[in-house]
Parts: sequence; C-alpha cells; structure tokens
Amino acid sequence: GKVPASSILASAPSDKNLDTWRESGCRTTHCNLEVLQESTLVFLATKPHVLPGVLQEIRPAVGPHHVIVSLAAGITLQTLQRLLPSGTKVLRLMPNLPCVVQAGAMVFARGSSAGDEEAALLKSLLSSCGLCEEVPESYINIHTGLSGSGVAYVYLFAEALAEGAVKMGMPGGLASRIAAQTLLGAAKMMLETGEHPAKLRGDVCTPGGTTIHALHQLEKGALRATVMNAVEAATNRACDMAKD
Repeated sequence: GKVPASSILASAPSDKNLDTWRESGCRTTHCNLEVLQESTLVFLATKPHVLPGVLQEIRPAVGPHHVIVSLAAGITLQTLQRLLPSGTKVLRLMPNLPCVVQAGAMVFARGSSAGDEEAALLKSLLSSCGLCEEVPESYINIHTGLSGSGVAYVYLFAEALAEGAVKMGMPGGLASRIAAQTLLGAAKMMLETGEHPAKLRGDVCTPGGTTIHALHQLEKGALRATVMNAVEAATNRACDMAKD
C-alpha cells in the first residue's frame, strides 16, 4: 500500500511471469533496460546463475541516481559492486516465503556506496511485508538457515502437531487449523512481549501438569539439538552455494 501499482514496472522474459503483476495493476515489459530508464529503485529478483548476465545487460544504463537491490541468493555485495559501475548504490536483501502474506522476515545489508537514506527507504518500503532488519552481510546466510529455510521446519512441526491430535481422535482439518493458530499465537506473544522463549515456555508449565510431561518427551527426542543442527546445516549450505 506504500507505492501505487501504476508506479511499478516489472520485467521478465516471458508473459507467464508477468501475469500476476498485470493483474495487480502494474506495468510490465520484456526489456530490462526499460526498467532502468523508468525507475530509480530497481529490484533484481532472479535465480543466482542468471544474475551476472542481467547485470552485464543493465550495466550501461545504471547511473548514480539508481538504487539497486539484489534478492539473488549467494551473490555477495562484493560481486554485485564488481559487476556494476563504480560507486553504484547497492543493497542485498534476503526475504522469506511469508512475505506473500505480509508476515515475512527480511534482512538486508548495504554496499559501500549505499547510505542511510537508501537503507531507510528500503526498510520503510519492506516494513509492509513484515519484519525488516538491517544486518552485517555475514548474517545473511544465517538468516537463510534460520528463517528462509526455517519456514519449512515450522511447517514440519505444525504437521506433526496436527497428526498427534489426529492420532488422539480429532479430525484432520480442525487439527491443522488449531495447530496453525497455536503457532501464530505463540509467535505473536514472543514479538509483542519481548520475553525470552524459555520464560514464555515456563509460564505454560505447571508442576506435574500436561505441558511438562509433553516437554519431557520432546527433550528425550532431542528436539532442540536437532533444530539447532538443522539451522547449522542450512546455513553451511548457503555458504557453500555462495562459493560455487
């Protein structure tokens, strides 16, 4: 809601990728250079292996007034700055899937020529899509392991929660809705109270009650260590992909 759809120009090789943009009222083109001519803030949302070719194509049209934001996984600020004209204002952004429902978690890092004004502009625009934080570039791969891939860990946990309820006799559809609302409520409490999750977990437990018996089973299954290992594995893979 911060930018009129008519002010957005999207470019892609095929009409298939542009249909959604047109339905939203945005202008579209098949010419990447047209985007540079018409826009000051330019988002590069390509597959990593495609991006160097796109940068080579648009390089002659990039000027000091442009702000270039890359969403390509594994492409470092150093590489972006090397492939674009010297002094180009470049930022690197990593979103996650829930951005599509305005509940995303995004981090970005700025290149050497991007200043406070560019960082503030990006953060302001993306705040409508969820949480947006500026971080050192070294955190971006960690964010991938924590939040980019982490969405899938949560879906797996939600599935397991619902299946546990199904096992005990609850219909699947109802169990899935309650599991989703449980996760949503727990996350909202973390964000709104600012409390450490261990404190909130302790608030749910009563001596000899249902929760502590259930948590004992999760501890026996090494849930915490397994999730920490998952974040580590995804982060390491993101680092490896950046080297490829």
